[in-house]
Amino acid sequence: MSSTTDASAGRAQITARTLRTDRWWLPPLANFVGLTAWVVYATVRAFAQADYFVAEYNYLTPFYSPCVSFGCDPHASHFGQFLPDVWWLPYAAMSLPFLLLFRLTCYYYRKAYYRSFWLSPPACAVAEPHKRYTGETRFPLIGQNLHRYFFYAAVIISLINTYDALYAFVKADGSFGLGLGNVILLGNVVLLWAYTISCHSCRSIIGGRLNHFSKHPVRYRMWVFVSKLNARHAQLAWTTLATLAVTDFYIMAVAAGWIPDLRIIN
Repeated sequence: MSSTTDASAGRAQITARTLRTDRWWLPPLANFVGLTAWVVYATVRAFAQADYFVAEYNYLTPFYSPCVSFGCDPHASHFGQFLPDVWWLPYAAMSLPFLLLFRLTCYYYRKAYYRSFWLSPPACAVAEPHKRYTGETRFPLIGQNLHRYFFYAAVIISLINTYDALYAFVKADGSFGLGLGNVILLGNVVLLWAYTISCHSCRSIIGGRLNHFSKHPVRYRMWVFVSKLNARHAQLAWTTLATLAVTDFYIMAVAAGWIPDLRIIN
């Protein structure tokens, strides 16, 4: 049997760059702009080491949680202080690398940045500029297989974020309080949980090795629930980037004195 493709190349070879007539370049361009803007904002905020905590209402931005540097406000350091206070080390250096790696190895984000940053390929039925294709079998992309382990770390950090959101209902004087910041923090953590458990690894952990769902009805119901969330994993990936930025910006604005917190109760 003859073939017009070079099997060793790993990809179908076509003469034209693409035969598509639609604006196929818009999604990768939008991903490039959106991801770049978020990375720039998150990097600046993570290293700013300022305006991350509202002591009166115990609002702590997720970009600084857990705040374990000696430079942290002691009232924001619920898990101790043990990292040196230097400009090149984020106050939440114990969590940010794992969150970054969890998202970087996420199946959806792989598709997004492979297409938008590496053009591998930029879109379906569009030729890529690379001559060779090795997939995720070599360094550094073979590290993508560690995603399932970063998922466990993300679960622990989500628990910490949940603690932060709930603790913020207690004001500095010990009384109960509810403000717009509480609503934003709680909404953000709910969506973070939705994104985390909608992960493909979570779906596999819950039901991936079961041969007979009928023998495991509880796990089957959990698997069905996670599967429904999994279908919206891409939307949740972008939504949580937005809520993280909104939550951080709001707390920064209140901490810096730009705006007052809109109080609902107390």
